[in-house]
Amino acid sequence: MKKACPYCGGIHSSGEVCAKKPAEKNASSGADVFRGSYEWKEKRGYIMRRDKYLCQACLHGIGGKIRLCNEELSVHHIRPLKTNFELRLDEKNLITLCRFHHEKAESGEISAEKLLKIL
Repeated sequence: MKKACPYCGGIHSSGEVCAKKPAEKNASSGADVFRGSYEWKEKRGYIMRRDKYLCQACLHGIGGKIRLCNEELSVHHIRPLKTNFELRLDEKNLITLCRFHHEKAESGEISAEKLLKIL
């Protein structure tokens, strides 16, 4: 049986894959797979407890005022996963940050060196 192809407009046999069909983008990176892993979830919980469930940047006055922030927290990889995957579970590379400071750290507005000094 033949069918009209939505990708090239031609006619193909049923089951034939058109060369113009876009490749699927379901491939996950190692970092994506890692973030869903049991070992990451355990380490993330440990780092949050170590940091007393407080944003360490707020606590140390990065950006001005010293305050206690325990809302919208996440654990940040100071040296990024994509370039330093071997440090993914290194406690000296992990820090608890609020959303505000996490976004600043991701964009480079807060340097890795400044975050490393906190630890």
